[in-house]
Amino acid sequence: MEKVIYLDNAATTKMAPEVVEAMLPCFTECYGNASSIYSLGTQAKKALGKARETIAESLGAEPNEIYFTAGGSEADNWAVKATAEAYAFKGKHIITSAIEHHAVLHTCKYLEQRGFEVSYIGVDENGILKMEELKAAIRTDTILITIMFANNEIGTIQPIKEIGEIAKEKGILFHTDAVQAYGQLPINVEEYHIDMLSASGHKLNGPKGTGFLYIRKGIKSRSLIHGGQQERGRRAGTENIPGIVGLAAAAKRAFSIMEEKTEKEMRLRDYLIERIQKEIPYCRLNGDRNRRLPNNVNFSFQFIEGESLLIMLDMKGICASSGSACTSGSLDPSHVLLAIGLSHEIAHGSLRLTVSEENTIEEMDQTVECMKEIIEKLRSMSPLYEDFCKKNEGLS
Repeated sequence: MEKVIYLDNAATTKMAPEVVEAMLPCFTECYGNASSIYSLGTQAKKALGKARETIAESLGAEPNEIYFTAGGSEADNWAVKATAEAYAFKGKHIITSAIEHHAVLHTCKYLEQRGFEVSYIGVDENGILKMEELKAAIRTDTILITIMFANNEIGTIQPIKEIGEIAKEKGILFHTDAVQAYGQLPINVEEYHIDMLSASGHKLNGPKGTGFLYIRKGIKSRSLIHGGQQERGRRAGTENIPGIVGLAAAAKRAFSIMEEKTEKEMRLRDYLIERIQKEIPYCRLNGDRNRRLPNNVNFSFQFIEGESLLIMLDMKGICASSGSACTSGSLDPSHVLLAIGLSHEIAHGSLRLTVSEENTIEEMDQTVECMKEIIEKLRSMSPLYEDFCKKNEGLS
């Protein structure tokens, strides 16, 4: 098999060597339970505290506002469910967007079955939230606005600061799913008026099964997991010290190299976008051209099935996706692509390529050449493409 070209960094990332190095002592030396009072436990507790300080510093938050979780989905569930339960006495109305990750959307559906009302705000053709629709949806019983920082499929970055200002002015809690944005973009919870924020370790070269939820001091948020007194009584279960240490190491690395990393990823991203647009006909760039994550490229190609494209790219050693890894295997088209106005047919022909700082221009060139060959082959087998060509024969 040829050398693998990995272009699915929105699904997961390779762990950085310094992250692995930071974690190793936690398995064999500093392996105590942080709740224990003897020295091994105290060492683990100290490592836990240091990790909490690192994460808090990256957000402009306080250490006691950081709660470690087993990932972004848990953090999203915790933020939405526990807040809804804690503030139900004030109202049962929640506002979210039509393009959220399913960790938020499915949680909102769960709450709807339990008497809550949810408004799903639409987005424009580039995936930007319709702010006037958001403002109009606010009611006296609205208790929570939950909008993702940046979309996991099309990379669009939302006007988070503006949303935070509106929420603060109206006295509504504001949660953002920052799983794709944390470590990619600078985020300050005070500046953006964020009350809760979810993040995940494996999206920024950290370990899988790790994440955190930032909860602003003073906010009532009930426990999602009951049991012991870990995480100040809000999240029971023995702390995953190796994972938490790895998450903190990944965060420290991500923020220390962010400027350089962003510059390189944007150069690769833009090069890839320009070549595809120039050399592959009947394609559409999904997501805002400028207000998008530094590493995200998402296209829809007419007259092909995205799944076939993915399989054939994999055969050439290129790893990509058609959207969220969490919906892999679903026959339904992406809810994000449908929300921005794409037809089912075009949405089925989508491809997401997400680069990292380890990728090269040569890999981008190889990817485009493979895509051109594969898409031409797939279209040659498509009756729809054949009919389209016949109808447009002779037209300029």
